[in-house]
Amino acid sequence: MQKGSIRVQTENIFPIIKKFLYSDHEIFLRELISNAVDATQKLKTLSSIGEAKGELGELDIEIKLDVENKTITISDKGIGMTGEEVEKYINQVAFSGAEEFVKKYKGQNENAIIGKFGLGFYSAFMVSDKVEVITKSFKEGSVPVKWECDGSPEYTIEETTKDARGTDIILYVNEESKEFLDASRIQSILNKFCRFLPVPIKFEDKQINTTQPAWTKKPTELTAEDYKSFYKELYPYNEPPLFWIHLNVDYPFNLTGILYFPKIKQSYEIQKDKIQLYSNQVFVTDEVKDIVPEFLMLLQGVIDSPDIPLNVSRSYLQGDPNVRKINNHITKKVADKLEEIFNKDRREFEEKWESLGLFVKYGMLTDDKFLEKANKFHVFQDVASTTSETEGAAPTHKYYTLEEYRMASETLQKNKEGKLTILYTTDIVQQDAYIKAAQQKGYNVVLLNTLIDASFINQMESKWNDVHFTRVDSDITENLIDKQENADSVLSKEEEETLKQLFDIKPSSLSVGVEVKGLPADAPPVIATRPEFMRRMKDMAAMSGPMGSFYASMPDEVTLTVNGNHAIFQRLLKSDNKEVQEKSVRNLADLALLSQGLLKGSDLTNFINRSVELM
Repeated sequence: MQKGSIRVQTENIFPIIKKFLYSDHEIFLRELISNAVDATQKLKTLSSIGEAKGELGELDIEIKLDVENKTITISDKGIGMTGEEVEKYINQVAFSGAEEFVKKYKGQNENAIIGKFGLGFYSAFMVSDKVEVITKSFKEGSVPVKWECDGSPEYTIEETTKDARGTDIILYVNEESKEFLDASRIQSILNKFCRFLPVPIKFEDKQINTTQPAWTKKPTELTAEDYKSFYKELYPYNEPPLFWIHLNVDYPFNLTGILYFPKIKQSYEIQKDKIQLYSNQVFVTDEVKDIVPEFLMLLQGVIDSPDIPLNVSRSYLQGDPNVRKINNHITKKVADKLEEIFNKDRREFEEKWESLGLFVKYGMLTDDKFLEKANKFHVFQDVASTTSETEGAAPTHKYYTLEEYRMASETLQKNKEGKLTILYTTDIVQQDAYIKAAQQKGYNVVLLNTLIDASFINQMESKWNDVHFTRVDSDITENLIDKQENADSVLSKEEEETLKQLFDIKPSSLSVGVEVKGLPADAPPVIATRPEFMRRMKDMAAMSGPMGSFYASMPDEVTLTVNGNHAIFQRLLKSDNKEVQEKSVRNLADLALLSQGLLKGSDLTNFINRSVELM
């Protein structure tokens, strides 16, 4: 028997391993199985070039539990090791400058330390009082050896008996880690980390993995059903995806994977962290924010790249130019795919816009390169397409790119400054009267009603220099494109002053201004509008930040535009009953506020009671 010390330059390196890997201690199984896979793959390679003689036999990896003896055994039939190789690969740990390193990083964030050495095998000591390695090399005439260590730098190595080539790693599980002697716990870890490994993994006499998942195959080898089946395997309870992108790059970096666009419902039950990162088919993490652009975090699927720099825990990415290159490549592939679908089958693209729009707008907000491409396929939906003119008939959906909207609207909707005014609604039911008034003028109104649209509108006004957005209820129809100051009513100046005084109301939490204008006689008697800028700020106030709180605390600003040409006011002004006159005016004002959703609480109660009284 040979005894020795593992060649590290400090004796407190093992406590550091245990301490700094402890928060992710289940990874020991992934690391040891990954090593077994490597040993198996190396044997296949050597056999293919004639350096490994004889039949390879069934190359699988087996995990066994022995609850009585408190052991976990990971066995492979790979290349194995000679005594000299054990000495080289296990004892001479590559802790170059370990003592200096420990001094430098002691007390810092654990993630700064993990991954600075090759600690894969040594993760076994996180859960073990003792580790044994029994191994036999594939080389002819090799003598099997047994290596043993109790987690201190001391070890023993001796000759032993083992019939077949390969390596058995036996972990004597410590008291703190006895959870790993539960078969269901081991099964869950295998399902998480090993379900797509390229070598068969067996546990309790069953193979638990698929060795050739869809992303490892060429796109030409897969049908649409293959892609859908793989999606179902990843997300068994989801609806089928809209479409997918198959990544297959070997230069200047290696990247494979399949990204799926899921269906997103209007409920916005959006879940991120649904993209799984693999390295050579070993699961790493589902936190891929550094690899996948932020706006594509809503995608689902798999990315596999051996070129992504990982630390030992594999939970944190280290800075590297390849990460940025991969990020840019994924952005380009997604943009190209969307443009391809838009050009090839626009109808299909528009039918999926409800779900696609969120990705596209988010990307346009956060990535200028994506914005440049997305300008060609981002579309607005005309509100006229949301209702059918013929009863029982399906609505005709009309969508515009920015340039198409410009061509359709520029004649009527370009203001004095030369900017195109994009008229929009956020609620086709509540804003119906305003929409109809705009459409009667020949204006095109689009639907912008998602959670992201408030930010989208603000950002695009700065990106599209000659465009601004106006909501249809932000002013009277006559002022939506250009302000019309002279709109005379049939009322005298005295009558207009009287009306202004009658409409000088003080609803709760509202700042109300009043103006009298000569609108068409068939226009509503009173129209409530909210200034575009202030309403936008109020809409975005729910977002975090001091400005959000500032605007949220401010009262809603409302302008009541009284239509001096409406017949009802000529009658009201002649009324001798001041009480009925005041109550009628207040009801007209409340009806206008109600159309904006601004009549609430006691004001709404008073309106109902007053209406009953007047009847």
